Amino acid sequence: MKEIKSVSGNNNKGENSSLKRIGNFIKEARLSRNQSIEELASVLKIGSHQLEAIEEGNEDKLPEKVFVKAMIRRISQKLKLDTEYIMDELKTEREEVKIEEIVEEVSKKNYKSRQSKNFNPEAFLLFILISGFLGLIASSLIFNLFSDSSQNQTPKQELIKKTK
Repeated sequence: MKEIKSVSGNNNKGENSSLKRIGNFIKEARLSRNQSIEELASVLKIGSHQLEAIEEGNEDKLPEKVFVKAMIRRISQKLKLDTEYIMDELKTEREEVKIEEIVEEVSKKNYKSRQSKNFNPEAFLLFILISGFLGLIASSLIFNLFSDSSQNQTPKQELIKKTK
């Protein structure tokens, strides 16, 4: 089941991703220790632009995921955060779903179910007409078959007269 998250006006890539959540943890921990981005980046020997991208959850400004994971591990250890929790949170990717998309999907399902439940009146009328026509033809053929066979047979009274 997908998690529904509110959508703010800012639609950066990865806005509600696990990287964004982790970036918020890291930023709060860094600020609570009164460290600037430049100070922490210098101690960790990473670029301040990379640390800023992690805090913002901006995947476009970061290298491959394997390197990002290593940086996040080092940052969380340096800030004395629960590294295991942070790494588990990084693995947990929660997909953002816009409410408009959910409403559209539900309305499509409702429309399809209504279509399957409702029958087409024109098709039903056509079915009735065709089956009626076929019934007429069948009864006419059966009637003709019996009437021909009855005409070919001589009635019992004629048979009796002939035998006498």
